[in-house]
Amino acid sequence: MTASRLALAKAVENPLIDVFNPFDGSQVGSVPCLGVADVPGLLEQAREGVRTCAALPRHRRARILEDAARLIERDAVAFAGLIVAEAGKTLRQAEKEVKRCINTLKLSAEEARRNAGEVVPFESYEGSESRQGWFTREPLGLIVAITPYNDPLNLVAHKLGPAIAGGNAVLLKPSELAPLSACKLVDCLREAGMPESVVTIATGGAELGKALTAAREVRMISFTGGFVTGESIARNAGLKKLAMDLGGNAPVLVLEDCELEATVESCVSGAFWAAGQNCIGTQRILVQASIYEAFRERFVALSQALVAGDPSRRETDVGPMITEQAARNAEQVVTEALDEGARLLCGHRRQGALYAPTVLERVNHDSRLWRHEVFAPVVVLEPFDSLDEAVALANEPEYSLHAGIFTADLKRALGAAKRIEAGGVMINDSSDYRFDAMPFGGFKYGSLGREGVRFAYEDMTQPKVVCINDLN
Repeated sequence: MTASRLALAKAVENPLIDVFNPFDGSQVGSVPCLGVADVPGLLEQAREGVRTCAALPRHRRARILEDAARLIERDAVAFAGLIVAEAGKTLRQAEKEVKRCINTLKLSAEEARRNAGEVVPFESYEGSESRQGWFTREPLGLIVAITPYNDPLNLVAHKLGPAIAGGNAVLLKPSELAPLSACKLVDCLREAGMPESVVTIATGGAELGKALTAAREVRMISFTGGFVTGESIARNAGLKKLAMDLGGNAPVLVLEDCELEATVESCVSGAFWAAGQNCIGTQRILVQASIYEAFRERFVALSQALVAGDPSRRETDVGPMITEQAARNAEQVVTEALDEGARLLCGHRRQGALYAPTVLERVNHDSRLWRHEVFAPVVVLEPFDSLDEAVALANEPEYSLHAGIFTADLKRALGAAKRIEAGGVMINDSSDYRFDAMPFGGFKYGSLGREGVRFAYEDMTQPKVVCINDLN
């Protein structure tokens, strides 16, 4: 599968990274394993891309993105199948991801056309009456984009779309666990007319990523992944713009006046979508004590009814985790919580990379499961008495992306939303709702920038002011 001129050349002499199906272990494909020695060649191609993309007029960038969206729509079945094969997402989830990718590219095309700058009202400041002018949005130059395995298509589009719209070149390092969807997306962009040098794919391991992010000519790093890697990048990068989505531990508050059946259904989806490998997935559900038992009974029953297994079968609700080791890690976190006094309500069964939807209560608040992101199909139930208590519990972890609250009382919901420390609060929706045009990012530790097409586009461009003084 096409990556870049350098990657194609190196495919002959470099070792390969084999990509395996998380469910059955079959080989899906392979990509070149580039290393530190390949970085000068990657940067040379990227430099060409910087010049080339900056020279493309806005209408051309927009047309490339729109045409790529049409090509992905044409090949939607193949894209969905590839996501299922390399990432283990269920077929229905993969089909939704393809639709979101199409929308992300269309939104990016709109930014290329409309978000070019603004008039600056110089005359509004006394002493500047003779001046008029504007600012334009100019490219940053070279952006390194590092993407994860859990949304191997749309999270790549969220970096490439705004970057191209802004006239930038990108060095793209997709997850080595699921790089094929990213390669296929870049193929579509090139078929749509994007010059090859604008996006250079660099597939390889951690040392390659370290060398790319340290390169002095890189102007921005856009990273989605874990805290350990994010901290390493920040230490290594030097003076560069950083945008990072480093994960969450999403709370959902369930108040006694909620629509119970709809709330349970939404929370089950939020907890177990993508086998829980979702940075805004619901991890802690805080339920008002007066309805706790009724909620617990319905939630556990619906969780046990989920079909776990082959992600290529349309009836499957929960597919495998990305690797067997990831499933073992989840299993270990749950075992620790049980050893510390938690009560298991269902799940905690593993078969290879499949880990059954798991629900616990009475979890120790000092445990890893309560304080850190588990990134697995595991959820904790916790009763509360007052809304103040629920908000305090929601805010306990040191980082946060999204939260949710279910109630019929809009005034209480808005009051809670103001106090919950999160980048987004979904009212009468689970924490995992996301629309690709909205700003997306975290609060507290590790919060660096926002995604969401318009907001990423603005992050990936820089204002240039032009001011004209009328000397007459």
